[in-house]
Amino acid sequence: QVQLVESGGGLVQAGGSLRLSCAASGRTFSSYAMGWFRQAPGKERERVAAISRSGVTTYYADSVKGRFTLSRDNAKNTVYLQMNSLKPEDTAVYYCAARYDVGLYTQYDYWGQGTQVTVSS
Repeated sequence: QVQLVESGGGLVQAGGSLRLSCAASGRTFSSYAMGWFRQAPGKERERVAAISRSGVTTYYADSVKGRFTLSRDNAKNTVYLQMNSLKPEDTAVYYCAARYDVGLYTQYDYWGQGTQVTVSS
């Protein structure tokens, strides 16, 4: 198993930036494909970005492409979601997720507790 803890959320003005971190503990982090999801009130959970276990391959939702960057540091057991040019519609609880696998996925097995991101207009 792997345990995930997100951090870095907060309140930011539109156009601002935040960097979310997801620290993993447990089994070998480099064996896990990782993803970030978000859920806004009254909306379904949305996959925002994903990264392969090697870090070579990434996926971004159209809504964040060009503004968000997902990276991982396997030596630090951490993934980072750099969020730039934030918009009010980015407001949501952001969740980190892990799957003991290679590539990019929509389904993950392990989840963090979430971190709130609020973008004011």
